[in-house]
Amino acid sequence: MYLRTTKRTNKDGSVVTYYQLAHNERDPVTLKPVAKIIHSFGRADKLDRDELVRLCRSIARICKVEVIDPLDEAQLPLSTPVGLPLDLKLHHSYAYGLPLLAETLWGRLCIGKLFRTIWKKKALRIPYDRALLAMVANRLCEPESKLGVWDRWLPTVYMPSCQDLKLKHMYEAMDLLYDHAAELEKHVFFETANLFNLKVDLIFYDTTTANFFIDQEDDDTEGGLRKFRPAKKGFWAPSVVVALALTPEGLPVRSWVFPGNIADVTTIEKVKADLRGWDLGRALFVADSGMNSEVNPEELAKACGKYLLARHMGAVSEVKDEVLTKRGRYHVIRDNLHAKEVIVGDGERRRRYILCYNPKEAIRQKRHREEVVRMLEQELDRHQDPKATAQWAVELLASRRYKRYLKVTKSNMIRIDRGRSERPPNMAASGCCRPMTIRSALKMPPPGTRG
Repeated sequence: MYLRTTKRTNKDGSVVTYYQLAHNERDPVTLKPVAKIIHSFGRADKLDRDELVRLCRSIARICKVEVIDPLDEAQLPLSTPVGLPLDLKLHHSYAYGLPLLAETLWGRLCIGKLFRTIWKKKALRIPYDRALLAMVANRLCEPESKLGVWDRWLPTVYMPSCQDLKLKHMYEAMDLLYDHAAELEKHVFFETANLFNLKVDLIFYDTTTANFFIDQEDDDTEGGLRKFRPAKKGFWAPSVVVALALTPEGLPVRSWVFPGNIADVTTIEKVKADLRGWDLGRALFVADSGMNSEVNPEELAKACGKYLLARHMGAVSEVKDEVLTKRGRYHVIRDNLHAKEVIVGDGERRRRYILCYNPKEAIRQKRHREEVVRMLEQELDRHQDPKATAQWAVELLASRRYKRYLKVTKSNMIRIDRGRSERPPNMAASGCCRPMTIRSALKMPPPGTRG
């Protein structure tokens, strides 16, 4: 039960307010709460305030509570605090929730303690850890530049320990953070893993490219990272390669930034060197086919013990010659994922492959191949002399969609390659080193396998 306020606008534009005593009932059909009026007090501007106060005191007497009228000072004992003045105006408020959450997590993960230890060794007196806290909290609330954090954001939040910071402290703190980034990442990861009681048995690793729209790449003598690299959209641009290692829960383990002209496969050596000192135990390192090379499996074995890499069957002769020819039943993991384990070689040098097969994807690709072949047959029937040198034939042979289904005969004629049109394109296999059970290998999502 509650006091309800309703308003009505008159023809002259004036607004009239009414007070009603109501309670909510749930409609049996719509199951939505509907207000039911118990009593109407009438217009608010014509009500006698003293009568409402007497009604409140009458209800309070039955409920054995006390009602204090702030306008009747004669009834107030000297020890009774008076409510807010009626003429009080709000001039300013400070955001408190998210900054408090950020500061609490900052202390729970002992990040401030880590930086204070570093600053103490360097004999620094400026609280750079508070500057870093302010910038991190700002990222969670309203991301700003370092100038924006100091000039526009800090005056709007309640963070007393950060109010005396200067703008130069923000820039100096970033320089110190860069020098100790590896130490911080390791500290935060293990503190987070301990906080959430995580069992780190899988590490997912991948890279991406960030492009910069500038004319020149960085100078090597200055240790620059922005180097020219073919961009995915087909144009050259100075870029950097950003790499990230994650747990299955999505928590970051470690991040790296490499020069833009580095190949993805060559980043493994740096990753190996960094993770080797972390003592992660028997963690399984998972990456896509872009990390495959002749030396990477050995490097990964030294760094993480076990690894799982996706491999294209068409690019590895061992897969085509030995893995696919071995018999064995597929284990049904899900409707769209069947897997089979194949071991090649003996002893410690043996290699274990997990063949992944997706029946639904196989059906889809088969229909797609049949549709492409049908379109090519119609196109070839349109030309009585299908020479490979004709303009339309050259375009088909250069097409990424159609060229794999075509061949050129000895008489220089273009024909459909029936052998290729009946089998799927590059299927993918997952190669893994070191003894490992099929169950542990399949904790990860299927590595982009095509059936």
